[in-house]
Amino acid sequence: MPVIYLLGDSQRAYAAEAIRQAPQFSTVSILAPTRTPPQNKKMWAMLRDVAQAKPEGRLWVPDTWKAAFMHSSGHQCQFAEGLDGSGPFPVGYRSSHLNVPQMRDLIEVIYEYGSRHAVQWAETERSGFA
Repeated sequence: MPVIYLLGDSQRAYAAEAIRQAPQFSTVSILAPTRTPPQNKKMWAMLRDVAQAKPEGRLWVPDTWKAAFMHSSGHQCQFAEGLDGSGPFPVGYRSSHLNVPQMRDLIEVIYEYGSRHAVQWAETERSGFA
């Protein structure tokens, strides 16, 4: 069955008809919308600003900062063992799986941390994360 985005009445009608015609024991999932493109753009701009500021002497790349902020926000991470025995590495930190409110909360966590560590934001307003 295809993924149906409920953008209006016609998509809702199509989804309802698909459910009516679905075979017995089919599974239906209704998920909250994921992050918006402006939220994603905002998050990566903020992560670059934090990485450039090097708070607490941390020389982390933006992707490492993202994993740290997601962990700080309560999102779970799994670890896998490196192929060469070099130790575990994190997997599963996917901000693309966050819904709009979760992404908004993550952005707020980044702002809060940055404020405490004198990060200079490239943008002066908090647009794009509603």
